[in-house]
Amino acid sequence: MSHASADRFVGLMSGTSMDGADGVLVDFSTGTPTVLAAVHQPFPAALREAFSALQQSGPDEIHREALAANELARVYADCTSAVLRAAGLPAEAVTAIGAHGQTIRHRPGLYDGIGYTRQSQHPALLAEMTGIDVVADFRSRDIAAGGQGAPLVPAFHQALFGDAGETRVVCNIGGISNISILPAAGQRPVTGFDCGPGNALLDHWIGTHRQLPFDGNGAWAASGTVDTALLGTLLAEPYFAAPPPKSTGRDLFHADWLVGHLGQQPRAPQDVQATLTALTAEAIARDVRTHAPDAARLIVCGGGAHNGHLMAHLQRALPGIAVQTSGDFGVPVSQVEAIAFAWLARQCVRREPGNLPSVTGATGPRVLGAIYPA
Repeated sequence: MSHASADRFVGLMSGTSMDGADGVLVDFSTGTPTVLAAVHQPFPAALREAFSALQQSGPDEIHREALAANELARVYADCTSAVLRAAGLPAEAVTAIGAHGQTIRHRPGLYDGIGYTRQSQHPALLAEMTGIDVVADFRSRDIAAGGQGAPLVPAFHQALFGDAGETRVVCNIGGISNISILPAAGQRPVTGFDCGPGNALLDHWIGTHRQLPFDGNGAWAASGTVDTALLGTLLAEPYFAAPPPKSTGRDLFHADWLVGHLGQQPRAPQDVQATLTALTAEAIARDVRTHAPDAARLIVCGGGAHNGHLMAHLQRALPGIAVQTSGDFGVPVSQVEAIAFAWLARQCVRREPGNLPSVTGATGPRVLGAIYPA
């Protein structure tokens, strides 16, 4: 196969955990996505702080967002170069880059059913720096069609993890957690939605109290005790009971939301961490029990899959379901989302839909993304 006719795409994902960019080079020529190389490019501390600040309104935010977008393009370009080097391939061997960008606002359905979403990045600069076509802005077309713009990965999850003989649920636990419900053949359409906070509050709390970026394997949470009264208060948030289609983000589940629920009662910080871990697990488990009671297994990916304490919580909350990771199915947990955006870029280039109306609530299938030619 010549480079010109290659069916290879780069996928770049930086999620709500804001720890860095995951990059993959994927070959689709055999019909099954094959990862040729994968890298993780950590964010410089200043960029992570800039995106954290942009989660809420502030002074001079248009200027600050533009500078952060420029810097993200450089991180993405470095990530792309790294996967090409690892695979031993030139830029000409790649059809396009699928670049998600960094979500700084997600407010679907605000006005007459049409809201907005903003994934900060500079795709034109990325195309300039890499010499590769870039596909970006995947979510806004679905929102324009009356959808939530999220989650976008269930169609890909179905292609990768679906099984005609059993119902499966794929759960991505990044900063926010989301599930894709993949029914057994012919039962009902694929569905999916955001469950609630994933690692966002956990990372914030341990960062505040122990100056660590994350709770390794959930060890700090495991040293605490779940505050059942606080857990009940947190789970009373109306979002958890809202019917799908629905999506959420740091616009709702942020530090001030947590502080407002903590009140003035003194609590050991590790007990709050234990309770936040239980919140993440219970929100996911409730949604699985409610919307996929026939599920045979829960396949977890994203950073949360590395948290053994959280995974044990999920298994206890879902005793009749096999809780596994995507790694058990041959796909490393850190690569699933990036592969999905390589797939979405391919769908856009082929002018094929990337959304599922049964998931997002859009009025129909839509081709997602805008193409920035190199």
